[in-house]
Amino acid sequence: MSFIQVSNLTFAYDGSYDNIFENVSFHLDTDWKLGFTGRNGRGKTTFLRLLLRAYEYSGTISAQVGFEYFPFEVEDKEQLTRDIIDQIIPDHPQWELMRELSLLKVSDDVLDRPFETLSNGEQTKVLLAALFLKENRFLLIDEPTNHLDLHARQVVGNYLRGKNGFILVSHDRAFLDQCVDHILSINKTNIEVQKGNFSDWWENKRRQDQYEFAENEKLKRDIQRLTEASRRTGQWSDAVERTKIGAYDKGYVGHKAAKMMKRSKSIERRQQHAIEEKSKLLKNIESSESLKISQLIYHRQQLVELDRVAIDYNGRTACADVSFTIEQGDRIALAGPNGSGKSSILKLIAGEEVSYTGAFRKGSQLKISYVSQDTSHLEGSVTDYARKHGIDETLFRAILRKFDFARVQFEKDLSAFSGGQKKKVLIARSLCEQAHLYIWDEPLNFIDVISRMQIEELLLEYAPTILFVEHDKAFCENIATKYVEL
Repeated sequence: MSFIQVSNLTFAYDGSYDNIFENVSFHLDTDWKLGFTGRNGRGKTTFLRLLLRAYEYSGTISAQVGFEYFPFEVEDKEQLTRDIIDQIIPDHPQWELMRELSLLKVSDDVLDRPFETLSNGEQTKVLLAALFLKENRFLLIDEPTNHLDLHARQVVGNYLRGKNGFILVSHDRAFLDQCVDHILSINKTNIEVQKGNFSDWWENKRRQDQYEFAENEKLKRDIQRLTEASRRTGQWSDAVERTKIGAYDKGYVGHKAAKMMKRSKSIERRQQHAIEEKSKLLKNIESSESLKISQLIYHRQQLVELDRVAIDYNGRTACADVSFTIEQGDRIALAGPNGSGKSSILKLIAGEEVSYTGAFRKGSQLKISYVSQDTSHLEGSVTDYARKHGIDETLFRAILRKFDFARVQFEKDLSAFSGGQKKKVLIARSLCEQAHLYIWDEPLNFIDVISRMQIEELLLEYAPTILFVEHDKAFCENIATKYVEL
């Protein structure tokens, strides 16, 4: 056991006037299973890069262990998986690798296949196996669950629960609960470390927020009462001063006026103290304003029907005998393992060119709003993006502000946004579009927990017709009215 000590850490990117971190101090135990959470753009990945000495900073970070970042960069994915692992960790004992792969439910025959032929889940698991073969390293695991299906997340969560000595960046509540014993949270004004899993941290935060709201209301009443008392005391003091004119005992009257002035100053000091106390509150309350969605009513109850549809993808059958209908008010979670054809089904319904057999019927004049997994195409300004997609720029910006975008973000090119911010751009665009049916493909990848809850509340309040693929277990359980399993 050893400690990672962070003292007075201050950091800002070159050319930026805003500090990402300012005089931050805390310590971490290298035996902890540490979950790392915070709103998009707050600096989670930046902090991991600072631990790796990727940037210059002021303050100190001291540790008796080295750091290792996940995911590893794989430059040549045509190589055999075995060769890639040898490059990551040369001279590793073969039996140790076999043990890790077994724990991750990965067949050892993947080692003799080109890395590019492995599914997303297999690639993640193989690289995690290599990561945990590193000795005397504190592991920095950055969002390993993106694109993993529910079963793979369960396997990886169980695997991590049996390990220690890592920071895990994830926004999946159930996944964090499964495998961490401490939470490191980047708040609006500070960084905190708490013992427990995500649910423990969230309950503590909820209680602290409620306490601060109650204290804030109490102090507002106190300030109002003291302001009123100060005004009355000042009036009395002025009135007593005026009685000096022509008074027989000016010493008595002056003493009375001084007492009134002293009382007024005392009230003023108490008022100022109450204002200072109030200013300490609510600084870490996360804003999550309500969102709205422009659902259109379709002229028929049934919007889409698939009857024994099979999808061909790259010369192979991705899925077969897929049959379901989408009716108004349905919130359908399309589930299944990676590679089972979920995204292809969504693309078919959204109107993209997809090769299929079977019967596929879609209502005429049906308006669909589609959110893709892919964010790599995002570039240009917010204004250009809104104009390109024919959406109201003012509404678009307002939704992004509700998603915790600072105004300074609107001056950046979309390509410079974080992964979570890019996904929010796609969802904000979808919320600006009037549609009969919303189709969202893994909309929550990289998106922070607070924003996930905002989106949940939106879908529950407005109950739009939506077909979605999502591997966040808590989100699916809260939102879906129907499951379609591939």
